[in-house]
Amino acid sequence: MKMENQVAKQPILEVKHLKKWFSAKTSPFSTKKMFIKAVDDVSFNLYPGETLGVVGESGCGKSTMGRAVLRLIEPTEGEIIFKDSDFMNLKSSELRKRRGKMQIIFQDPYASLNPRMTIGEIIAEPLDIQRNLNKEEIRKRVLETMEVVGLNTKYYNRYPHEFSGGQRQRIGIARAIVIRPELMVCDEPVSALDVSIQAQVINLLKKLQKQMGMAYIFISHDLSVIKHISDRVAVMYLGHIVEIADKEDLYKDTLHPYTKALISAIPVPDRRTKKKKIILDGDLPSPANPPSGCVFHTRCYMAQDICRKESPVFKDFGKGHFCACHFAGDFNKI
Repeated sequence: MKMENQVAKQPILEVKHLKKWFSAKTSPFSTKKMFIKAVDDVSFNLYPGETLGVVGESGCGKSTMGRAVLRLIEPTEGEIIFKDSDFMNLKSSELRKRRGKMQIIFQDPYASLNPRMTIGEIIAEPLDIQRNLNKEEIRKRVLETMEVVGLNTKYYNRYPHEFSGGQRQRIGIARAIVIRPELMVCDEPVSALDVSIQAQVINLLKKLQKQMGMAYIFISHDLSVIKHISDRVAVMYLGHIVEIADKEDLYKDTLHPYTKALISAIPVPDRRTKKKKIILDGDLPSPANPPSGCVFHTRCYMAQDICRKESPVFKDFGKGHFCACHFAGDFNKI
């Protein structure tokens, strides 16, 4: 989805200055509290029918952000506007109604399905909660949804342990779409699957999006998967979005050194093609004690004194290409 198309549309989701901090103790014997800043001041818009890819290292806050947007975990601070309504201030009864339009596909297809429920019961569960349908109507909707995601309807009364990982993820997708949502958070939905199955599931998600017009927040640590499925890409590091842009702009005109390092690590199919990899020094800092100034400066190959002292402004460099870096696009040091 190009920026000119987005201008004509109103966002289906607006996230402003979202934070999720977890409280913790420094030791079992200490009364002093510390905070793990899993998500720290994240803002973005999502448009109808768009896929926003969210990428970053493990521990950067991607999944926490996705769950906080749906209020599966309560945000510490910020605004979430879903279809012009304040999602943060909804009461429990109204929140339940709104959740019918917002669903999630979980990462682990083995842990996300109740082993004591049949496939039919698992897929029907959202309908039991959200819709006033009788048993026959629910059964009909479930069977239709099974066919849509490529599951044989004869599996209706079987249990999750009888299925492979790819089939289980199709069951999870069926459970999410049976209620006809408008927004879907896909939390690394293919990372636990074989590569051949990954392609099938991604193609299924793209087909469903085209048919139903859903908007996706697609979370992954794999930039090649993100490039295939996304319209725009947001790069997260230590609880912050450091760069966000249309995918073509992000890959061709990278501005943030962290994004540059991630892209350099994408495998090249042709071994004869030489590609310089950027190796980042050190480990991801603790979100309980993030660095001062720019959060990336401890591992950045472009860091200067200003990076250690001042946090960079997250600003638009043109065509909706946002970046938070004092020296955005200046890769002369590489």
